[in-house]
Amino acid sequence: MHTSKPRRTILAVPGSSERFITKSRTLDVDAIFLDLEDAVAPGAKVEARSQIIEALHDPQGWKTPCVTVRVNDWMSKWTTQDLIEVIGQAGNKIDAVVLPKVTEPDHVRATDMILTQIEKERGWAVGQIGIEAQIEEAKGLLAVSQIAGSSPRLVSLVFGPGDFMASMGMGGLSVGSQPDGYDDDAFHHVLMSILVAARAHGLQAIDGPFVGIRDIDGFVASARKSAALGYDGKWVLHPDQVTWGNKIFTPNEALLVRARRILEEYEKAVSSHGGFTGAIEVDQEMVDEAGVKVAAALLSKAR
Repeated sequence: MHTSKPRRTILAVPGSSERFITKSRTLDVDAIFLDLEDAVAPGAKVEARSQIIEALHDPQGWKTPCVTVRVNDWMSKWTTQDLIEVIGQAGNKIDAVVLPKVTEPDHVRATDMILTQIEKERGWAVGQIGIEAQIEEAKGLLAVSQIAGSSPRLVSLVFGPGDFMASMGMGGLSVGSQPDGYDDDAFHHVLMSILVAARAHGLQAIDGPFVGIRDIDGFVASARKSAALGYDGKWVLHPDQVTWGNKIFTPNEALLVRARRILEEYEKAVSSHGGFTGAIEVDQEMVDEAGVKVAAALLSKAR
C-alpha cells in the first residue's frame, strides 16, 4: 500500500497561472495540486504542462510537504500526454497524480500501468508515485468499492461535488453547497459511500471544494459535516479557507485528552491488578472494548 501524508487542506492551483503557483509556495496547507484539468482552459492545457514542469523543477519548492498534479480525465484527449510529459519529466518531484472523473477501476489501472512504465524508464522506484481518485459521477459512485481496490498506488478517494451535482441534475449553482430548496443533507449518502470504500481499503477520504470563497460560514459548516463523519481533509480554493480547514480536520485537544484517559483506565481495568474487568465507567460513560477502539482510532488520526 502506498504511504500517504496528511491531507487536512489541499489547495487547488491552476497550472496555467504563474501568479497562483508562486503564491501557493508559501501557504500553510498540507498539500497542493497543480491543476491541468478544470482550472485550465482547453487552449492553455498544452502550455500549462510546460509551466508545471518548470515549476516543479524550481529549487524554491513549496512549504507544503505534499505536492501533486491533477491530469485530465480518461474521456478527454489529453490524459496520456499529461502523464508522459509532466510525470515523465517531473514525476520524481511529486507525491501523487490526481485522477479526475474516475468511473471504473480500469481508469486507475491504466494510470498505474503508465506510471510504472515511466518509473522504470526513468530509473525511479516503481510505485513511488501515488494516485488520488476523484469520484464525481453516478457511475463512479456505484463502482467506488471496486475503484478503491484497483491499485496499490491509491492514496485517497476524493469527492467531486461539482460534476456530481451536474450528473445527478441537482438544483443550484454553488458547488459544495446544498441544492436549492433541499433542507436535508443531499451529499450524506455520497460521502458515506466514499468513506466506507476508502476505509475498507486503507485509503484517506477527502471532501471536495466549497466554491463560496467569501462565505467562510458556509465553508466551515461543510467542512465540519465531513470531518464529523471521519473524513481526513477537504480541498480549499482560497487562503481564507486554509486556517479553518486545518483547524476543523485536526482532532480536538480535549477529545484527545479524554481518549488517552480512556486507554489508560481500560488498560488498568483489564489487567490482573484491575480484576480483568472488561467494562468500566469513564467520565460518567460506560466504556468497553468498542469504546477503546474509538479512542485508539482518534489518537491514531491525530498522530
